Amino acid sequence: MQNWVYFALGSAFFAGLTAIFGKIGVSGINSNLATLLRTMVVLIFSGGIVWAGGEWLNPAKIPGKTLTFLVLSALATGASWLCYYRALQLGPASKVAPVDKLGVLFAMLFAFIFLGEKADRKTVSGGLLILAGALVIALK
Repeated sequence: MQNWVYFALGSAFFAGLTAIFGKIGVSGINSNLATLLRTMVVLIFSGGIVWAGGEWLNPAKIPGKTLTFLVLSALATGASWLCYYRALQLGPASKVAPVDKLGVLFAMLFAFIFLGEKADRKTVSGGLLILAGALVIALK
């Protein structure tokens, strides 16, 4: 297996834990405050990893295009987290998490359109199966 697969599986595993921990954690407070607290922990955690690895780089030295797209990515992440925590507050984690994973379909579509990645039969079929699964879970 290629190395990226292990990291992608790790991401999926931790995303699963995120849904459960988030559902429990958001039950007693406003979802926006929960998102802020979560973001602060992510900042401290990732900052610690960068510091320990000696990977810090002055943001002023990062190319403008790179910085612009990182900021856009951060804004998209923030919007996603705000929506996700509100959805967890309002609905069951067993339904919210699979619907949230429809982001996979958006990522695939955007990759085909904006990054020129190939929409082969296997990839499109897998995406349609993800869509079907989310619909089965979300619809009554």
